[in-house]
Amino acid sequence: MAKIEQGNGVDLRGSPEKLTDNGKGSSYGSDPEVNGNVPGEKEVDKYGFSGGAQQHSSAEEIPTDVLRQRESKWLEMLNSWDKWMAKKHKKVKERCQKGIPPSLRGRAWLYLTGGKVKREQNQRKFQELDSQPGDPKWVDIIERDLHRQFPFHEMFEARGGHGQQDLFRVLKAYTLHRPEEGYCQAQAPIAAVLLMHMPAEDAFWVLVQICEKYLPGYYSSGLEAIQLDGEILYALLRRVSPVAHRHLKKHKLEPVLYMTEWFMCAFSRTLPWASVLRVWDMFLCEGVKILFRVGLVLLKCTLGSQEKLKTSQGLYETMELLRAIQPQYLREGFLVQEIIELGVSEKDIEKEHFAQLRRWKETHGDLHCKSPPRMHGAKAIITAEPPSRQDLKQRPTIIVQSPLAAQTDGEREQDAKESAKTNKGKRKKTTLPPVETVNPYPSPSDPSLLLKHMTVQGSKESLSSIEHDTYL
Repeated sequence: MAKIEQGNGVDLRGSPEKLTDNGKGSSYGSDPEVNGNVPGEKEVDKYGFSGGAQQHSSAEEIPTDVLRQRESKWLEMLNSWDKWMAKKHKKVKERCQKGIPPSLRGRAWLYLTGGKVKREQNQRKFQELDSQPGDPKWVDIIERDLHRQFPFHEMFEARGGHGQQDLFRVLKAYTLHRPEEGYCQAQAPIAAVLLMHMPAEDAFWVLVQICEKYLPGYYSSGLEAIQLDGEILYALLRRVSPVAHRHLKKHKLEPVLYMTEWFMCAFSRTLPWASVLRVWDMFLCEGVKILFRVGLVLLKCTLGSQEKLKTSQGLYETMELLRAIQPQYLREGFLVQEIIELGVSEKDIEKEHFAQLRRWKETHGDLHCKSPPRMHGAKAIITAEPPSRQDLKQRPTIIVQSPLAAQTDGEREQDAKESAKTNKGKRKKTTLPPVETVNPYPSPSDPSLLLKHMTVQGSKESLSSIEHDTYL
């Protein structure tokens, strides 16, 4: 089986070798059996990482009142998702660029990717896959990879803990869903990030959408799609930063040597966590162009001037520079603004894709892996596969029944008669009918309940997801 090895020895088609930390000294991508325990106190930060495994100095603090306003707006969007995507997609994109509220990030990702629709259209599919034993070849490799995924996050630090169990379930289910692809090591951090924000079934369907719609062919044998995208990135760099392009060309530094893990793991193993989440918010909304923009920004900032190249006069020095990108270029605020302002569009990527595809055929022949066309973000996905309102309806979570709701019609009639006797002879009053308390988010099978409304006194502290609570 063909494979691509980066300079740090990563075999992304399932090698049991550990994934390294890209030389930055951060421990979230390293093997705990090699590094031992994290020194210092075991304090869990707001992202779930313990012992300072992640650096969060770049994280932007959002005022509470602003966060609550954003949560309210996102709840409104999610409750009428098809209408917003059809008529106000630009506003959805702008709100993704500002950052999805943490309490709603899981639900938003599920809706953006079309994972919600896939789940509803394939009910019990995940349970069926989950109940099967799986191919022993892939099961063995997946099991050996589990403890290497964010080992200092509270979900995954315990061997055999609920996080690792769910990660195994999701990855094994994907190998059964796409047996022709099997398992690719780079899928594990993608699935782990998803599990930090949503239940296993939802994470599975979002993973399916990422693999099939956003990054088709990335995880197939031979990794031809990632090699093509490496050439596209290299060609776009000529326009974005001629200095960086000339330097990489001079030292014959192939794109796959520095961008494979960037793209295949969607920068989840490269950036500070606050920046990872912001990049994912935009990536799942706007598509792969966000990954290209991140890569171009990092290359331009690191290699984009003669002054910056003074310390990287050779291939080895350049690789070290790209493995340890300076923190100021990775900060959430700086990076997001650079991504938004960089003028690289879907058309630019597709134009270059066809050019590189022609060159590939001239030098390599036809592609061995026939991948479906790439979808450039949430708008393209929902346009290609328009969902029904039924698919977008929310599942019930908590059903609250009042004593009145539990009464039968006969009991209510008897209560009404007794009340009339008690009030006989008194001044006639206008009485309101008894209030029936029902689940405000009825199941799709009972649309009549939508006509019954109940006002719920929400928490003054937070507006949380009405479908799934996030782990964050």
